[in-house]
Amino acid sequence: MRQIFLDTETTGLSPAQGHRIIEIAAVEAINRRLTKNHFHVYLNPDREIDQGAQEVHGITLEFLQDKPRFADVADDFLQFIADAELIIHNAPFDVGFLNAELGKIEKPVVEAVCSCVIDTLKMAKDSRPGQRNNLDALCRHFGVDNSRRTLHGALLDAELLADVYMAMTRGQDSLMMDMLEEVKEQAEIDTSAMDKPLPVIAAAQEELAAHEEYLAALQKSGHCLWLQEEPEQS
Repeated sequence: MRQIFLDTETTGLSPAQGHRIIEIAAVEAINRRLTKNHFHVYLNPDREIDQGAQEVHGITLEFLQDKPRFADVADDFLQFIADAELIIHNAPFDVGFLNAELGKIEKPVVEAVCSCVIDTLKMAKDSRPGQRNNLDALCRHFGVDNSRRTLHGALLDAELLADVYMAMTRGQDSLMMDMLEEVKEQAEIDTSAMDKPLPVIAAAQEELAAHEEYLAALQKSGHCLWLQEEPEQS
């Protein structure tokens, strides 16, 4: 099972207002274990960054001037998330921005490339109704160390999200271990007995007599198919 934990940073709050993605981070896990494989890029948005957004992530337009455009990295990004579970905190926000960027260059939407999209914000709201469920609050609740998170950064947030998600779904670890152990046990079964012919055990005379009596009783009570004479073959 391949999972991708994803986060983005943007120039503002809505792609409908012309805002763009300026950072994408995607962290890979295989069978619920983080690998060292990840996708991380900064992007030149070719537009100003809202002051409020810059205060959140600290990324300046000057820093992004020599960075690639989204079109330059789109194919690599789609290849990285292909056929994986995409896990995002507040998925409609990030997927909305990604699909807006992909639409500008006539690429398929995220949902058509990955196997599914899981929104951890919705998961948290369902399990913790009425409580704060932002990433910082979930880190505190599940004991995930977020002391390095002084500003929002896509790569760090994706890594923290992975830790939070594993804690939220901790019961799946034991389920996965049970499945792997069962597969291992089945692989170790001694198959030598399968090559031996099955023994043929003939019925005893007493068993044959009891069977005949049973069929005779059926014949007296009605129509017994087993006692019909086989038709002669021409």
